[in-house]
Amino acid sequence: MARRRLALGVLVGAGSFAGTLLYRRRSARARTRVDLYFDDGSMMSLGTGSPDADALLPIASELLAEAG
Repeated sequence: MARRRLALGVLVGAGSFAGTLLYRRRSARARTRVDLYFDDGSMMSLGTGSPDADALLPIASELLAEAG
């Protein structure tokens, strides 16, 4: 009986961990953002909803459509 409980606990823990990883991957894909790289090696990431990103996203989409 104790082995069964242990196996069930391990199974539930592994399932929760796998579910968390899948959820994070899906939510990361759905987000659109603009990454700005500077000459000094620094980077700034602007997410959808920020005024600067909202101004840059249409331009970036147009450039990607022409390139690809």
